[in-house]
Amino acid sequence: MPLILLILALCGLRYFEVWRFADVSWYWIIGLMVFAFCWFEFLEPMLGLNKKKAHNEDEKRRQDRVKHNFGKKK
Repeated sequence: MPLILLILALCGLRYFEVWRFADVSWYWIIGLMVFAFCWFEFLEPMLGLNKKKAHNEDEKRRQDRVKHNFGKKK
């Protein structure tokens, strides 16, 4: 997500020609976009990071459910 925010910020700064970002080539920004696409589409699933995030969310939901169910009985 920080990479996406960086790309958006660079696009805005370059488009409105703010300070030194006016001289930044669009090719650098497009290169970052291609890198982000490759990361999210190929590298993240290949490394299993997307499944790790889903597993952590499921584990948190399970722990909340256990606390809720066993907390009532005491």
